Amino acid sequence: MCFHAMPTKNLNNSERILSLVRRLKKTLPKFHDGRIDYTKATLVPVVTCFIRFKDRILLMKRSSKARYYPKQWNTVAGHLDEIKLPENKALDEVKEETGITRGDIASVSRAKPFYLNDKKLKRRWLIFPVVAELKRKPKVRLNWEHTQFRWIRPNELGRFHHVEKLDESMKRVLEETKNLPGRY
Repeated sequence: MCFHAMPTKNLNNSERILSLVRRLKKTLPKFHDGRIDYTKATLVPVVTCFIRFKDRILLMKRSSKARYYPKQWNTVAGHLDEIKLPENKALDEVKEETGITRGDIASVSRAKPFYLNDKKLKRRWLIFPVVAELKRKPKVRLNWEHTQFRWIRPNELGRFHHVEKLDESMKRVLEETKNLPGRY
């Protein structure tokens, strides 16, 4: 199955996103709990969630134990390995990676997806950028995937050795969602 010709503009519609994940679930192996196993997949849909409180974004350094991009700075991220919209998967990942709960989140919005080709990993990431706006600044409890965190202003991202295209993803999600009502 080849998705390379699929333009991302067709993937901004919720039903098309769910349809893509359903097709991948039918064709790819699954873990024992039913989640899609992307270990050998070349196309991998992921959610990248920027957690924002006022004028700050939560940035986290990936652990040396992380499978992808160890020791690089990133936001909350995870595979779309269940039949869920990116916003819903983002909420799951936020809780898992930071301990921040839905009760701390005022709204969640999604920007247009884009592709990132990683020749070294032989992967084509389909990135769904999401922003979670917080009601209050919570206590952050990192899981094993990250070793440290910082609350930064968006213009400070360049000071950090971050995963590829994180700057593009952040710019996209902050610009495209600034006038949208949250979906949560």
